[in-house]
Amino acid sequence: MAATPTSPQQTTDVPVQTHLPQVAEPRNVGMPLDLNWVLSAQANTSAIERRAGSIGARRSVKKSHQAAWLLRAVTCIDLTTLSGDDTARRVERLCAKARQPIAPDLLTALGMGPITTGAVCVYHEMIPAAVDALRGTGIPIAAVSTGFPAGLSPFELRLREIEMSVAAGATEIDIVISRRHVLSGNWQALYDEMQMMRAACGDAHVKAILATGELGSLRNVARASLVCMMAGADFIKTSTGKESVNATLPVSLVMIRAIRSYFDHTEFRVGYKPAGGISKAKDAVTYLALIKEELGDHWLRPHLFRFGASSLLNDIERQLEHHVTGNYSAGYRHATS
Repeated sequence: MAATPTSPQQTTDVPVQTHLPQVAEPRNVGMPLDLNWVLSAQANTSAIERRAGSIGARRSVKKSHQAAWLLRAVTCIDLTTLSGDDTARRVERLCAKARQPIAPDLLTALGMGPITTGAVCVYHEMIPAAVDALRGTGIPIAAVSTGFPAGLSPFELRLREIEMSVAAGATEIDIVISRRHVLSGNWQALYDEMQMMRAACGDAHVKAILATGELGSLRNVARASLVCMMAGADFIKTSTGKESVNATLPVSLVMIRAIRSYFDHTEFRVGYKPAGGISKAKDAVTYLALIKEELGDHWLRPHLFRFGASSLLNDIERQLEHHVTGNYSAGYRHATS
C-alpha cells in the first residue's frame, strides 16, 4: 500500500498505507503551570459545534480508501473490557482478538500483512491474565487506575493503585482526574494531582481521563486539557465510558486544539483518546478525519491516537468483509470476548 490517508472528501480507489514506521517520540515532560494561559482558554460553542458538524457531513471515503482508513482505525483501538463480571478467560479471549483483530483471509484479500490493535485495556485485577496472553507480542497493556471511574477514593490509595498496576505489568495507565478541581476552578490542585500521578507511573505512559461529560462546559474542557498536559500527561482522554455523555465531536475538537496549542508552545506531542459510545466504522473514519485535518498525519499513529472501544472492532470487520465479498456477515461472527 502506497500512500498516507487522503482527505475524506476524496473518493479515489488508491489504497492507503496502514503501517507507518514508528517514530521515536520525545515524551511530554510537562512545564510549570501557566495560569495566564489556562485562564485565557475560551470556547465558542456555536463555532465549535458548526466545525464539528461539518466533518461527518462531508462525502465519506469509498472503496479501497475506506478499507485503508478502517485498517488504520483497527491499529489505534484500545480493545477494552471494563465490566464487573470480567474473568481471566474473557481477558484471554480479548487478547486473542487484539493479536488477530481481522481475519487472515480478509487481510490477504486486502493485500495486508498481520496487524494488531493499539493496546488492551483492563482493570487492575485482570493485568496478570493480559500479561500472560500478550507475552512476546509487543501489544501494550493499559490499566484503568485511581479509583476508576469516579476517582473519589483516597488520594494515597489512588497513587498506590498506579504503582501496583505498573508493577503487575501495565505499560499504560488510564487515570481519572478529580472533577471537583475543574468545577471549582482549582487549577493548581489539578496540576499537582496530575504531576503526582505522572510520577507514580514511572516509565508507563499516562492517559488523563477528563470525564468531559461531567465538566460543565467546553471552556472547562479546554482548560483541564491544558493543565493535564502541563503536568506531564502523555495522552488526554475524553471519558471513562461510564458517564451519561462520553466522546463527542465538539469535545474532541476542543481537546485536539488544546493539544495543537500545547505542541506549538512546547514542541511536545500529546496523544488523544476519544472513549465511550464510538461503535460504528463510519464514526471511526470521522474521528480520524478530524485528527488529520486538525493535527496532521503524524498523529494518525497508535502512539498518539487511540479509540477507547470494545464493539467498534466488530463493525469495522463487518465493513471490511463487505468491501471484499460484497456481503455483510452476522455480528456474532466477530465477537471480541
